[in-house]
Amino acid sequence: MIKRICFLFIFLLAAAFSVPAMADENSRSVETPGLSHQEIMRLGERMYREGVLPSGKPMQAIVQGDIPVDGTSFTCVSCHQRSGLGSFEGGVVTPPTNGRSLYEPLYMIYKGFKVTSAPPLRPAYTDESLASVLRSGIDPAGRVLNRIMPRYMIEEADMTILISYLKSLSSEFSPGVSDSDIHFATVITDDTPPDERDAMLAPLKYYISTKNKQAKVYETDMSQARMAGAMLLSRKVARMTLSLSRWILKGPPDTWRTQLEEYYRKEPVFALLGGISKGEWGPVHSFSEDNRIPCILPITDFPVISDTDWYTLYFSKGFYLEGESAARYLNGMDKPFKDESLVMIVRNSREGRALYAGFKETWEGLGRRLPLTVTLNEGEALTDKRFKQVLDEAKPDVAVIWDGPEAQPAIEALSGSKSRPEVVMVSSGFLGKSMWALKEEARPFTYITYPFRLDENEIRYNVSLPAMADMKLTERLQRILKQSYITTLVLTQALMDMNGQYYRDNLLDSIGMSRNAGGMASMSMGGEVPEETFPLYKRLSFAAGQRYASKGCYIVQLTKGENPGLVAKSDWVIH
Repeated sequence: MIKRICFLFIFLLAAAFSVPAMADENSRSVETPGLSHQEIMRLGERMYREGVLPSGKPMQAIVQGDIPVDGTSFTCVSCHQRSGLGSFEGGVVTPPTNGRSLYEPLYMIYKGFKVTSAPPLRPAYTDESLASVLRSGIDPAGRVLNRIMPRYMIEEADMTILISYLKSLSSEFSPGVSDSDIHFATVITDDTPPDERDAMLAPLKYYISTKNKQAKVYETDMSQARMAGAMLLSRKVARMTLSLSRWILKGPPDTWRTQLEEYYRKEPVFALLGGISKGEWGPVHSFSEDNRIPCILPITDFPVISDTDWYTLYFSKGFYLEGESAARYLNGMDKPFKDESLVMIVRNSREGRALYAGFKETWEGLGRRLPLTVTLNEGEALTDKRFKQVLDEAKPDVAVIWDGPEAQPAIEALSGSKSRPEVVMVSSGFLGKSMWALKEEARPFTYITYPFRLDENEIRYNVSLPAMADMKLTERLQRILKQSYITTLVLTQALMDMNGQYYRDNLLDSIGMSRNAGGMASMSMGGEVPEETFPLYKRLSFAAGQRYASKGCYIVQLTKGENPGLVAKSDWVIH
C-alpha cells in the first residue's frame, strides 16, 4: 500500500517548479496623486477582474484587429486568471501578467530551467512599454501578440492604476509558506462526533505523513534526488513538506468568527484543507472570503449558496442540490402535471429549509408557480390523519415531502389510499439510513433524490487506512473517508499545477484549470481507481470560477426485496 502511495507522490512531484526572482526597481508601484494605495489597488483590481474603469464605465478594447468589444466581456482575469499567472487551455498559452513576470526578461525554458545563456525572448517591461503593449499589442521585442488579446483604449491616469495593480499581483508568496514548508489548517466544529472527525482527519494525516517521508528521502538519497531532477524538479522543491493544524470551533456559530481570527493571528496558514461540521458552514465561509484564504472541500451539507464568492470550494450544494434536482426532474417528466396538482410538505429545520430553497428557486426559475406548501414546525408530526386531510383537499398528482424519518409511516400508509399521489418525492439525505427500510408496497410511487454514485458501482472505491482498522465503518463514515481522500487528490494535482508559485489565488486557479483531476486517482489507498474517476461521485468537475464540484444528482427508487438496491430514474446530471 505504501509503495502505491509513494508512486502517487512521485507523480505529485513530477512538475517543473520555479521561484521567481525579486522584481527590480521598475516593478515598484507608481504614484497616483489624490488616491491612497488601498484605493488604487481596489480600482485596479476592478479593472483587471471586471473590466470596469475607475469612472464606473466599461473598458473599451479591440480584438481580432478591428472588432470593438466591451471590457466586461473580455476581462483580464478570464484568461490570465485571478493570480495573474496565466493559463493553458484549448492549445492557447496565456502568459503571466503579474509584475514579477513582466518586469524581468523572458527566457526560454528547458526542462524546467531558464536558458539564460541565450538571448531573452523579450526584455523586461518598463511602465512605458507595458502601457504600450496593452494599447497596441506589440511587446518590447517588437513581437505582435495573438489577435485575440484585446487592445485596450485606456487613458493615462487609468493605465497608471492598472499597472500599479499588476505590479502588486502575486508579488509575494502568501502567508503560511516558508522555504521548506506549506502550512494548512483544518476546521472542525465541536458538534462533530469523534468518529466522524477521525474519518475526516485520517486521509489528510496519512497524505501529509507520506508526503513528508518522501521529502526526507530527497535529502539523504542522492539517486532519488537525481530521479526527481530527471522528472523536471529541483531537489529543493522535492524536499518541501506540508503541515496541518486543527482549528476546533466551540460553542454557538456566532462565536466562531472570533475563534477563527484568533487561530489565524497565532498561526497564519496558506489555506484551509477539508474540515467538517454537522451544522452550518457560513461563519467559516465568511472568514475565508473576507481574509481571502482558500477553503478546499469542507464536509458540510449546508454550504453557502453564492454565484459570486470565490474562496471556498465545496463538494456540492448539499441539501439545496437535492431540492434543485427534484424540481428539474418533476418539470421534465414525460407525463406533465399542472402546478396546482403539486403539494409540498416542509419540515421547518435546517435540512427542510435548504431543500425547500433549492426546489423553490429552481421551480420558479423554470417559470412554474410555487405549489401549495404545508410547514411542519418543531414537535409537529406528519401523522397519517393530517397527511390524508391535505391530500383529500388538494388531490395532488405529486407530493414533495421534505421531512426526515418521522414522515416514513405516513408515506407508507399511502400504499392503500385512494387519494395517493402518483409521485411522492423525498430526500435521501434527510431520510438517512431509514430510507432502506421503506416498506415494499410504498416503493413504486416513492422517488428519492440521491446525490452519489449508485451503490452497486461504489463498493470498489471503498477507502481503507491502517488508522481506521479498528473502526466500524458505517456508510456515513465511509462517505466521509472518501470525501477527505478526494481532497488529497485535488491538492496533489493543484501542487503540481501551481509550479512552485505559492499564491492563494493560484491554488484556486490551478484547481479550476485542472485538466486531469480524476486521472491522478490511478492509485488509491484502497485499491485501483479507474482513470478520470473519483470515489463517491459519478462526476466531479473543476472549472474556472466554479465553486461546487459535483453538479449531479440521481432520482432513484428502491428495488424489491429485504435488501433493496437503487435503480436510477434519471441521468446523473439533471440540472
